[in-house]
Amino acid sequence: MALIECPSCKKRISNKAKECSSCKADLTGNTQSMKVISDIKRGNQLLNHSMLCMTLFIAGVVIWFWGGEPAEGMRSYIAGAFFVLGFVGYLITRVRIVLHKRKKV
Repeated sequence: MALIECPSCKKRISNKAKECSSCKADLTGNTQSMKVISDIKRGNQLLNHSMLCMTLFIAGVVIWFWGGEPAEGMRSYIAGAFFVLGFVGYLITRVRIVLHKRKKV
């Protein structure tokens, strides 16, 4: 008996199992359809990460210019951290999305 990854929820299960004990996905049918579902879920997860990073970046802009004047002191450090985390996270996530799309073809 070997442990494999469920194509739907990514939990480790027995290769002899007829259905996943965690998500109840049927493992006896077409595994190609389970792979497609898994790819769609991964793509959606990456898009959610992208949106989170974009939100962090926008939050940095709002914090920086809150009150009509550029930030000073601690507020500028917080806004700068949000800028950097949002921008770098967004770039990394977009690269991951492109690599994910290339893998599917």
